[in-house]
Amino acid sequence: MKVIVISGPTASGKTDLSVELASHFGGEIVNFDSLLFYKEINIGTAKPTPLEMGTVPHHMINIRSISGPMNAADFAKEAFPIIDKLLNDGKNVFLVGGSGFYLQALLKGMYDSPTTPSSILARSDQLYKAEGIGTFRDILLNNDPISYERYHFNDHYRIRRAVEHFWTTGSPLSSAREMKDLSNTTLNNPTIHNWDLLHIYLDIPKDEHAHIIKTRTERMLQSGLIEEVQGLLKNGFSGLEKPLQSIGYKEALNYISGEYKNLSECQEQIIISTRQLAKSQRTWFNRDQSKIKFHPLEERKEIFLQVDHFFKGLKVQE
Repeated sequence: MKVIVISGPTASGKTDLSVELASHFGGEIVNFDSLLFYKEINIGTAKPTPLEMGTVPHHMINIRSISGPMNAADFAKEAFPIIDKLLNDGKNVFLVGGSGFYLQALLKGMYDSPTTPSSILARSDQLYKAEGIGTFRDILLNNDPISYERYHFNDHYRIRRAVEHFWTTGSPLSSAREMKDLSNTTLNNPTIHNWDLLHIYLDIPKDEHAHIIKTRTERMLQSGLIEEVQGLLKNGFSGLEKPLQSIGYKEALNYISGEYKNLSECQEQIIISTRQLAKSQRTWFNRDQSKIKFHPLEERKEIFLQVDHFFKGLKVQE
């Protein structure tokens, strides 16, 4: 049973390519980009358009509210049977996204991390409300510096999760992650699934990618990103929901609260944060030695040829 993985950093053209591939080869798309799970946020997530989702069936999009975030384990539990059913029905499956940890959870399983006791969660909530994320980052700096460097300062959820893990176990979350990552020279794990994988990774030169990120950020703001966030606040959301702490939404909230002098300053911060995210995504996916890198625009014909060879059982590029 064959599964195509289309990965790459944010704004690398995964959506356009995957729709073209799935349409051409008669497949369906299963999303593993964590922000596309949520039905209330659209503009800042670069979610596929209604036309794109009407052209090719999409799964794992608009399945949750931002008030009830989905973690990687939840994703794997829900996505796995969907993929198995599609394959058993003779469908070609395209796994598409940029959230590497969610893809890893699906294909490799989760690293060991005990359930956080309610007393630890209460302690975390109390500290967060009283002192904000800064104190959590200080705790990581002193006790888990690897996680401190790993997580962007806007990623409140994962920062808190790492501290909660440390409080629960007395050991750094990075140690548990390292044990899992030692086996991640390939995402393919036949003990978890019996799928034959082709991993296509979209790679764009940094200067070219920086221009794409700038253009996309401008388009998001012109399309009403600020208004989208204002509407969420009017509908009763606090802005503290995990998905609203993601890049684009966090900066929009800061603009609305007056932290930025003007919209240009907000736009520039989104661009900076997006480039930082792209860098971390490249670092994550570079660990998978089984992937095949392609420029999404200049090597499009080569991508289609590799997918065709894969489905026909012919040798693919290494």
